[in-house]
Order: sequence, then structure tokens, then C-alpha cells
Amino acid sequence: MSNPLDTDAGSELFSSYETELKLVQADLNQKLDQIAESSGEQRKSAIRQSERALDEATELLDQMRMEKQNIPSSARSKVNTRVRNYATDIDEAKRKLRSLSDDRKALFGDRYTDDPQDEHLEQRQQLLSGTDRLERSSARLQESQRIALETEDIGRNTLADLNQQRETITNARGRLLESEGYVDTSIKTLRGMARRMATNRIITIAIITVLILLIFAVIYSKFH
Repeated sequence: MSNPLDTDAGSELFSSYETELKLVQADLNQKLDQIAESSGEQRKSAIRQSERALDEATELLDQMRMEKQNIPSSARSKVNTRVRNYATDIDEAKRKLRSLSDDRKALFGDRYTDDPQDEHLEQRQQLLSGTDRLERSSARLQESQRIALETEDIGRNTLADLNQQRETITNARGRLLESEGYVDTSIKTLRGMARRMATNRIITIAIITVLILLIFAVIYSKFH
């Protein structure tokens, strides 16, 4: 089995598919070993289970190939290597299962014949395998729809939060403009007060100057 390097890249869904694929591969290898060590009904049961596991592994690999498109380009090369390794493992398992399935003597034991009913049995097994595969595909489709709905809800909530933040910013901007108006009014008032204070100061200085001149005039008149 492949042992790809773990990376932090990839979507959560891709990682979920990969984890599930590893479990299916481990189960598939165990079933293939059971086929090689058994015969008769036990062997046929192990082959059917291996076929279902192989179908499931193939579906998971297809899902990973689609999901890897959502992975950033900078990390996609490592992910591509991992996907190729999994594909190689699955192809090898297919060849091994085909080889084990062709050994009809071991499959049917002492009851092996060329009876056409064996072909009918194989067709029924393939039909059951196809039904199981369809059910698993439907389950994965439902899971993908659930994730899509959750993503849509998250997007809707995010949009609502952004709208609320925009309203908050708009209100804050309005209050800021209003505050700027108050500041302008205050500045004008302070400037008016400063002008009045300057005028009063000039008047006070003028009065003091006049008084001083009058005092000097009185003193001068007394001595002359």
C-alpha cells in the first residue's frame, strides 16, 4: 500500500475521503488475503466483499480527484502524487482480485463444473455489487448536498454580518460627520470669544493709557 506524505493542504472534504479510502484499502487487503486462503462458499463470500470494497475505493478515489481542484495550486503537486499512488494501489488490487476470481476450481471447490448456472450466479453477484455501489454513491451525494447546504448557510450568515457591519460603519460615519459639525461650531465660538477678549484688552489698555496721561497732565498743571 502507498504511504504518501501528510500535508496540511487540501480541503476538509478531501481529507475525509482520503481517511475513508485508507480504511477501505486496509479492509480490501484483508479480504484479498482471505480469498487466497479459502475455497468454496467462504471464498465466494470473500470475493463479493472484495468487489464491494474495490468499488467503494474506486468511488472514493474519483471523489478525491474532483475535490483536489479546490486545493491551492501551491500544494496540488503533492496531492497529485498521493492520488496517483492510490490509483496504482487500486489497479494492483483489481489485478489480484481478477486473478483470484479466475481460479474457479478454488472458488467452487469439488463442486466446480461448467454449468451455465454459474454464469447466472456471477451475473446476480455483479447486479448486487452494482446496487451496493449505487447506494453508496447516493449516500455520498446526500453528504455532498448536506455540506453544500451548510456552506450556503455559512455564506448567508456571513453576508448578513457584513450588512450589519456596513450599517454600523454608516451610522458611525454619520455620527462622525455630526461630531465634526459640533467641532466646527465650537471652533467658531472660541474664535469669537478670542476676538472679544482681544478687543476688551485693547480697550482696557487704551483706558489705562488715557488715565496715565491725565495724571501726568494734572501733575504738570500743579507745578506750572
